[in-house]
Amino acid sequence: MGVNLRDLLIRREIALSDLSGKIIAIDAFNILFQFLSSIRTSDGQLLMDSKGHVTSHLIGVFSRVSRLLVEGITPVFVFDGKPPVLKHEERQKRREQKAEAQRKYEEAVEAGDAEAMKKFASRTSYLSAEMIADAKQVLRLLGVAVVQAPGEGEAQAAVLASQNRVWAVGSQDYDSLLYGTPRLVQNLSIAGKRKKMGKLGTVTVKPLCIDLEENLKKLGVSREQLIVVAMLVGTDYVPGGIKGLGPKKALKLVQESSSIDEVFKAVNWDEHVDVKWTEVFELFVAPNVESPVEIVTPPFCPKELREFLVCDRSFSEQRVDKTLNELSAVRKKKEQSSLDSFL
Repeated sequence: MGVNLRDLLIRREIALSDLSGKIIAIDAFNILFQFLSSIRTSDGQLLMDSKGHVTSHLIGVFSRVSRLLVEGITPVFVFDGKPPVLKHEERQKRREQKAEAQRKYEEAVEAGDAEAMKKFASRTSYLSAEMIADAKQVLRLLGVAVVQAPGEGEAQAAVLASQNRVWAVGSQDYDSLLYGTPRLVQNLSIAGKRKKMGKLGTVTVKPLCIDLEENLKKLGVSREQLIVVAMLVGTDYVPGGIKGLGPKKALKLVQESSSIDEVFKAVNWDEHVDVKWTEVFELFVAPNVESPVEIVTPPFCPKELREFLVCDRSFSEQRVDKTLNELSAVRKKKEQSSLDSFL
C-alpha cells in the first residue's frame, strides 16, 4: 500500500534513455505484484505453464528487465525479508481484502461477468516461495544482481541509494523517500504505450523522477518532518493514521509546530493509536537493513535462461530467442566499446 504523498510532491517526467548508464535499486515485491495484477488472461486468471507453475510475474520480469538492460540501465533487485512486527496488522488487513476479492471474483464467475472477473482476480495476487525463487532465477540468469534484505526491501534499497551505491530506488510507493533515498523513480515497470482502462485507444506512460532534496526544500521540512507527515496520513505500520488528516493538513500542522513531539500531542496520537509514535518513527529513521551490503552481479547466461523459460516454464521459443539475441547484441556492443576505449 505505502503512504500517499502524491499530492505534495514534485514528480518530473523523464525518458528511459535519461537513466542510461545508471544503477537503479528496484523494490522487487512492489514490481512483482504489479506484474501479477496486470499480466492475466481475459477472465483474470494468472498465466501458468502446463505443470501449473505461475508465469505471469516471470513474463513481466523477463520482458521488462530485458528492456531496461537494452536501454543501458542496470537494475539491482532488492527482496523483502522479515517484516517488522508493527506491519502484521496491515498484512492481516491485506489478507482479508484478498479474501473478499476472491469472494467477489467467484460471484463474477457465476454471473459470467468477464470485466468483474478480471477486476477482482487482480486483487487476489500473492507471492509464494516458489514464485519468488523463480523470479530470482530469471534475474540471475539475466545477469542482474539480487539483494536479500533482512527487513523491508524499500528500506534496504534506500540505504544503497543514500550511500551512492545506486543512483535511485525504483518503486511505485513513496516509502523509500522516508527511508532516505535521494531519488525515487516510478513507472519503470509500466513505461510505454498502454491501453486505457475500459476505453479504446492508448495512453503514454513515462517514468517519473522524484528528488528528495528538491521536495524537502519546496515543502520547507526535513526528512524527519516528512516522516511525521506520512505517519499522520497513514503508513503500512499504522494504516489509518489520524482520522480527518490528509497530506495537506498534516503538512501544515508539521510546518507550524515547534517540535515533533508537539505535533503528536496536538493530534492526541496516544488516544487514537495503540502504538507509541516513537516506535513507528524509529522504523523509518533506523530500519532493519544490512550495511554494508555486497552487490554481486552474476554472469549473463542466455543458454541456461532459454532452457529454464522455454523448456521448464513453457515460454514462446521465438519470443525468448528474439529477446536473448537483442540482449546478446547489446552486451557485445558494450564490450567492444569498452575494448576500443582501452586501446
